[in-house]
Amino acid sequence: MTLPKLAILDDYQGIAAAHFTHLQHQLSISHFPNTLDPRDATQQTQLIARLHDFDILLAMRERTPLSKSTLSHLPNLKLVLTTGTRNRAIDTAYLAERGIPVAGTETRGPGVHSTVQHTWALILSVARHISRDDARLRSEEGYWQGSLGMNLSRRTLGLVGLGKLGAQVGKIAAVAFEMDVIAWSANLTQEKADEVAVGMGLERGVFRVVDKETFFKSADVVSLHYVLSERSRGVVGRQELEWMKDTALLVNTSRGPLIDEGALLECVERGGIAGVALDVFETEPLPSDSVWRSGKWGKDGRSEVLLTPHMGYGDEQIHGWYEEVARNLERWLRGEELKTLLT
Repeated sequence: MTLPKLAILDDYQGIAAAHFTHLQHQLSISHFPNTLDPRDATQQTQLIARLHDFDILLAMRERTPLSKSTLSHLPNLKLVLTTGTRNRAIDTAYLAERGIPVAGTETRGPGVHSTVQHTWALILSVARHISRDDARLRSEEGYWQGSLGMNLSRRTLGLVGLGKLGAQVGKIAAVAFEMDVIAWSANLTQEKADEVAVGMGLERGVFRVVDKETFFKSADVVSLHYVLSERSRGVVGRQELEWMKDTALLVNTSRGPLIDEGALLECVERGGIAGVALDVFETEPLPSDSVWRSGKWGKDGRSEVLLTPHMGYGDEQIHGWYEEVARNLERWLRGEELKTLLT
C-alpha cells in the first residue's frame, strides 16, 4: 500500500519534524525548508515540480503563496494544512471547488500577542540605537557613547490600523509610555476607535482618529498593523514618507508590500526620516543581495535601519501550531472531521 505523501513547507528552523515522527508509519514525509516564490516564473515551475506528487501540503503561515495557478497542477492533492487561523496566500475558494479541505490552527499564545511584543522591541531598539551601539561597542575602534536616544514619553505614536494588534501596541504606548496615540485607516472612525479603547479598559479618546496627512505629519513613530490587500498595497508611499518628520521612526511588523519599497529606499538613502525598523519585506526570505542587507545605514546622512527576519510571530507558539496540525492530520487519517476548517 502506498502511503500518503506529506510536504512540509518553509520550516526554516527545523521545528516541525519532532511533531510528526509518530506518524511516519502512516505517511511519507518530506521537508522543503527553502521557499520558492511563484511570482517568479522559473520558481513557479520549480514549485509545481516540487509539489506535483504530494497528497498533503503543510504551509507555515503565508511564506509560500498557493494560488490556483500552482494548485491546479497538483493532481494528487487531497488536503491542505496551515498554521494560523487564516492564510490569505492560499486560494481557498479554488480548493473548495475541488472539494479539498483547508484546515488551520486555533491556538494563540498567552497574554500580549507575540507580534505586539516584537513591535515594541523594534520601536525601543531603533529609538535607543540598541543594535548600532552594540555593533560599535564590539568594533575594533572600541567606540563608547554615540548619539542620544529618543525619549518616547509624551511623543506621538501613529497606528496605521487599529485592529487587535494595533490596539494592543497603542495601549502599551498610552499606559506605559504616556504617549499620545493617533490612528488612521481607510474606514476608521472616532466612534469605532472609542469602542476599541473602552473594550481594552481605556477611556474614550485615548486613540485619536485623524486624517491621513495630519497623521503622517504628526507622528513621531509610525507602526503598521494593516491587512494586506490590493487596495492597501503601498498604503505608505512616497507622499506619506514626505509628510513624515525627519526625526520620525517607521516600524513595520505587518506585511512588507504595505510600504512602497522603492519610495522607502529613496527616503532612507537621503535620510528623510530618522530610522526604520522592518520585520517584513516585499520578497521573503530577503534575498542575499538585497540592498537592505548591504546598505551603509546610519552613515553619511542615511537613515538608521534595523532588520529582523519576519519573527514577529516567531516564538515558542510555533511548536504549539505544529502540534495542533499533527492532531488534525491524525483525524484526517482516521477519517474523522477536521477542526478549524478554512473552507
